[in-house]
Amino acid sequence: MNEVRAVIRPLGEPGDLGWVVMAHGEQYAREFGWDNSFEALVAGIVAECAAGHDPAREAAWIAELDGRRVGSVFCVADEDAGTAKLRILLVDPAARGHGLGARLVARCVDFAREAGCERIRLWTNGVLVAARGIYLSAGFRLVEEEPHHSFGADLIGQVYELDLSA
Repeated sequence: MNEVRAVIRPLGEPGDLGWVVMAHGEQYAREFGWDNSFEALVAGIVAECAAGHDPAREAAWIAELDGRRVGSVFCVADEDAGTAKLRILLVDPAARGHGLGARLVARCVDFAREAGCERIRLWTNGVLVAARGIYLSAGFRLVEEEPHHSFGADLIGQVYELDLSA
C-alpha cells in the first residue's frame, strides 16, 4: 500500500511565488470561469510578500503532496495591529480529501495567535463552498456579506472573522 506524503512547509523555495500566482489563475478560471483580473489580484498579494514583509506578523506556507506543490495560504498584517488576514488559500482539486486545506488554515491561525493577534479575518466569495466549510470548521464566523461584480462574475463577497483572544 502506497502512503501519500502530505507536508505543509514555509513558502520560500525557488518557484513558490510564481506557482501561487499561476495555480490561482488556472484553477479559478477552470472552476469558476473567473478572468485574469483575479490572477492579477493574487499577483499583487504575492508581490507584496516578495517585496518585503514583517516576519513577526506575516508568513506563508505551501502544501505538498508527494513533493508536488498543491496548496498555499498567506497570513498578512492588517492595518489594525491586532488583526491578521488570511489570504489566498488554495488546494488543487486533485489533492483535496487529504485535509490540506484545514491544515493550511490551522497553520495560519496558529501563526497569527503566536504573533499576538487578537483576531484573524478573511475575505472570500460565496461560491467557494469547500473553503467556507474549512473556515467554519476552524471557528470563523461570517461578519459581512455583500454582492459585487469582480473577476468577470457576479459574486457574493463574504468576510469571516475568528476571535483569537479567547
